[in-house]
Amino acid sequence: MFTGIIRAVGTVVALQRKGSEAALRIDSGKLDLAEVGIGDSIAVSGVCLTVARLANQVFDFDVSQETLSRTVLGKLQPGEGVNLEPALTLKDHLGGHLTSGHCDGVGRVVERTSVGESVRFSIRAPAGLAKYIAEKGSIGVDGVSLTVNGVKGNLFEVNIIPHTLQATTLNEYRPGREVNLEVDLLARYLERLLLGDSAATTRPSLDEAFLARYGFSK
Repeated sequence: MFTGIIRAVGTVVALQRKGSEAALRIDSGKLDLAEVGIGDSIAVSGVCLTVARLANQVFDFDVSQETLSRTVLGKLQPGEGVNLEPALTLKDHLGGHLTSGHCDGVGRVVERTSVGESVRFSIRAPAGLAKYIAEKGSIGVDGVSLTVNGVKGNLFEVNIIPHTLQATTLNEYRPGREVNLEVDLLARYLERLLLGDSAATTRPSLDEAFLARYGFSK
């Protein structure tokens, strides 16, 4: 599990395709590796990967076909920055929101607006994910825990404060940028609880009317 609080920005050293899979090498930069070892989990721009090799601040990861198909990792270029977060431990503060590092899909930045020293992004989510995104709820964008400021159809808005802009890769993003998205775990579990096996087929909208029907709102 992770929290969406980025510990360091790493740099892609190499991405080598191996058939339908890939090997990813990342320089971890200023990430504290005191408690990180081979076999541990690291969220790389929101994607949970297992450390296969580690030497001199450089990680090697094996990336599966499934991960490549659901994320933007396969498009990374040498020199590109990535958000890094080690797995949560019992002694850590939960500063963001709980995330699994299992990305749900890829979104696209459609608008960037400066608001004082902050930046507001409008991001288009895949149609199948939009129903899980709620105003004032949480979402993971390239591994960063963010609060949803507004939702309209498949579009949602997030506001990025100056500290987050400096501590993550988000300040580099412009319209057209693809990003890894992970919706709030609670939304998925709620749908499963209420719909059971039909959740995988019927896919109704998880909106106010739906919640009222099952007694969660009035």
